[in-house]
Amino acid sequence: MTELNDTVNYYLEVENDFLNLNQLLGREMEIRFEGYQCLCCGMEKKIFRQGFCYECFYESAHVGDWIMKPELSTAHLGIGDRDLAYEEKVQLKPHIVYLALSSNVKVGVTRKTQIPTRWIDQGASKAIEIVEVPNRYLAGITEVALKDHVADKTSWQKMLKNEIGEIDLIEEREKLKQYIPKEAEPYFLPNNGKITTIEYPVIKYPTKIKTLNLDNTPVFNGRLMGVKGQYLLFEDNTVFNVRNSEGYKVGIVIGG
Repeated sequence: MTELNDTVNYYLEVENDFLNLNQLLGREMEIRFEGYQCLCCGMEKKIFRQGFCYECFYESAHVGDWIMKPELSTAHLGIGDRDLAYEEKVQLKPHIVYLALSSNVKVGVTRKTQIPTRWIDQGASKAIEIVEVPNRYLAGITEVALKDHVADKTSWQKMLKNEIGEIDLIEEREKLKQYIPKEAEPYFLPNNGKITTIEYPVIKYPTKIKTLNLDNTPVFNGRLMGVKGQYLLFEDNTVFNVRNSEGYKVGIVIGG
């Protein structure tokens, strides 16, 4: 869980409680892998992708193709993929197409209710909204049109090293306006120079990147030096992608 203040506050949910990670900066942390638990069925089955076991990944409405590719959304047509009722709840809501600056500038899509959470998850230092549309499909086709002219991927290594380019998001937004599909043109947002700036709780950024994989390293000890995006940053340049490890059961011990 995240909370945008002068510096982002990070909270790690642990069963019926949570840890304020900002308060743990500079302290030793042990992460011990203890097993799996599928986020969908709750069974102790090996995680396949996105916190789901193999069966749930290919059956659950929570991981349909339209999640990663919004342009494939069909709920606005009354057509379901896996569960029309669920898909209508998610797809037929206001969505934002935005520009975010994490390493380079990128275009992205999120539900309006996920702002600024989505930007924080990406480790963005700045972000600006482009259009607000009434459903996921319109957001998807807008993103597809714009990513012909701007990236839709982040260099996560540069983001974690805090290697950020100097880019004028307002200028970039205006350049892209001409490429917005006709169906989404009426939803172009007035701006007046509004940019969201995000600061992260980091004592020291890594200079080289070593990734922690709990399948290969079931017990890890390190001194926590920061949190950015979905990553815990440790003193020895190890980085741990918490989101990639959803569905993994771990024990955490906090030292001095």
